Amino acid sequence: MTSTTTGSSDLSLSLPRVDGVLEAYRLVGTPVVATTPERPFTRIAYAAGHVVVDPLAPCDPWMNSVVDWDRTLAFREHLWSLGLGIAEAMDTAQRGMGVDWPTSLELIRRTSAAAGPNHLVVSGCGTDQLAPSDARSLDDVVRAYEEQIEAIQAAGSRLVLMASRALARVAKGPDDYFAVYGRLLRQVDRPVVLHWLGDMFDPALAGYWGSSDIGAAMDVVAGIIAEHAAKVDGIKISLLDAAHEVALRDRLPDGVRMYTGDDFNYVELIEGHGQRHSHALLGAFDAIAPVASAALGRLAANDVEGYRTLLKPTEALSRHLFAAPTQFYKTGVVFMAYLNGHQDHFTMAGGLESARSTLHLAEIFRMADATGLLSNPERAARRMRAVLAVRGVEA
Repeated sequence: MTSTTTGSSDLSLSLPRVDGVLEAYRLVGTPVVATTPERPFTRIAYAAGHVVVDPLAPCDPWMNSVVDWDRTLAFREHLWSLGLGIAEAMDTAQRGMGVDWPTSLELIRRTSAAAGPNHLVVSGCGTDQLAPSDARSLDDVVRAYEEQIEAIQAAGSRLVLMASRALARVAKGPDDYFAVYGRLLRQVDRPVVLHWLGDMFDPALAGYWGSSDIGAAMDVVAGIIAEHAAKVDGIKISLLDAAHEVALRDRLPDGVRMYTGDDFNYVELIEGHGQRHSHALLGAFDAIAPVASAALGRLAANDVEGYRTLLKPTEALSRHLFAAPTQFYKTGVVFMAYLNGHQDHFTMAGGLESARSTLHLAEIFRMADATGLLSNPERAARRMRAVLAVRGVEA
């Protein structure tokens, strides 16, 4: 690469541009200070938390990884201190992309125990111990769900009924979804959060709810919720399309919440219109937690303009983190945690630190600086230089 800069300081470094040229960059952002909220939020806000792995564990990262439990739980304490709940063992925790069901269950148990009665936790309940290719019937899918339901309820956590790759494979149409979810919802001990994850997050979930047509799929999930409203706390929808979320939100029965999983449009969806608004269950909130907390505090104080001023600039960063191929957004989330000192390395389960390009990471750095999300700019610059050096860039 060709460089256009000379010299350096603690806040200056060279960052690559899309044309391959290195340009001088000096950090300009004012860090948002992470503080405990002054008042309860008027929205329920769950951050889907990532896992920290042990980079020195003897393992084969593409095959298995060892969780650093102390750092992983410390990050959850950080999120709780900001007034956020934890959505545990979801796709942000690399569920099904480097983290298996036994590890997920241990994560759920440890987080639930640490939360006690004082902090919010919901936990992902799926069928990932059942390989989709091994699923032969709906009964196989139900048994896999039931195993996880029993284990997670025994850990004391509420459930997010995650979309199932196995169900997507064996279901023949909408009636099969009605049958499976009906059986599950009749036996849970507390209302659950349903989970609609679009195929941009997981291609194996294409056609979920029995149709590739969003309108037809929405009719199915709305029908399931209507039949079992007493057992449904809400639904998380992650389709990266605000219009779809608003359309389903307007159809929900009283008492059933919409939890936005739209990492592109969360500002307007959480704010809402009139009596209709979305709560939050977002992977993006792992990366932008201090600003999200501060913004939700402004909203709770009826300072809507302050809420928008704080949170709206983060959407550009979130759109970049979740850019296609969207399933690799976890790389940017963990990269942010590394820059901000929540872990001392940029190593991920499944070796996913390699899933995003150097240019992608450089743009995360620029955008995080601009939005005040680099808590210690000198440390962030030092760590950015280290990552660039490993990737062949003298910064």
